[in-house]
Amino acid sequence: MPPEPPSEFLRRQVVDRVRAVFHERPDQTPPVPPSDDALFEKDTPIRMVHADVVGMMVGGIRGLFLQMLHPHALQGVLDHSNFRTDMHGRLRRTANFIAVTTFGHQNRAKEAIERVNRIHARVGGTLPDGTRYEATDPRTLAWVHVAEATSFLTAYLRHVRPDMPHSERDEYYRQFAIIARALGADPVPLDQREAEAIFRELRADLQTSEAAREVAQFVVSIKPEGAPVALQKALVAEAIETLPAFARSMLGLERPGLTGIPARAATWGAGKTLRWAFRQS
Repeated sequence: MPPEPPSEFLRRQVVDRVRAVFHERPDQTPPVPPSDDALFEKDTPIRMVHADVVGMMVGGIRGLFLQMLHPHALQGVLDHSNFRTDMHGRLRRTANFIAVTTFGHQNRAKEAIERVNRIHARVGGTLPDGTRYEATDPRTLAWVHVAEATSFLTAYLRHVRPDMPHSERDEYYRQFAIIARALGADPVPLDQREAEAIFRELRADLQTSEAAREVAQFVVSIKPEGAPVALQKALVAEAIETLPAFARSMLGLERPGLTGIPARAATWGAGKTLRWAFRQS
């Protein structure tokens, strides 16, 4: 066999390093082989958006910030999650759920959704003011979904494809709605206009709190596993930069300002490198 070109060796090293960040074990093989029988067809908007690693990282952090402003979602995390001691595990599980439901065989996708629904059925409790909360509440799930969907798409438009046609943006929401509805969310947007309207409607449910600000600072200060510290800081800075002003204010987060320019450059460069490594156009 001819010797492996240096570029191919470097490409495989980049791919293996990125995959290791999302795997529970360093030796774990890719858990979600893309399927021709997935919930969504190849080269459709949801698969393009969810395939971009850097965009999903920025969008995932942005979505987490927004979700923590919902008192029910926040309390569920505080009461039923070990995020303080296993934040990376939580992020890996979330990333794997998105990967399975987007790219995996539809049977695996449905199993993953059913597993999350069973977990949610056991999650509930009481807010500090005595109000009861349940993880199965459709309106809470709606906020979790719209925070994720708008964040993933915002990051994709900013870092990958700012000229994405509006028809494809609408299709992204229609596709993602399939997963959201299967998880019990309601209302669920079917296009960008509905997403913006539902976002505005559900904003009335949000509250600032010391707990939300504490979680936000925890996310800002977390040290990455398997990823360069500088890149992690750039990803967080980009997530904060793209947050709505009201969310930054409620969470006590400072807009990056001039320091956000190198952060955007770093994430742009990382994204371009990863798309080359994963052979994405």
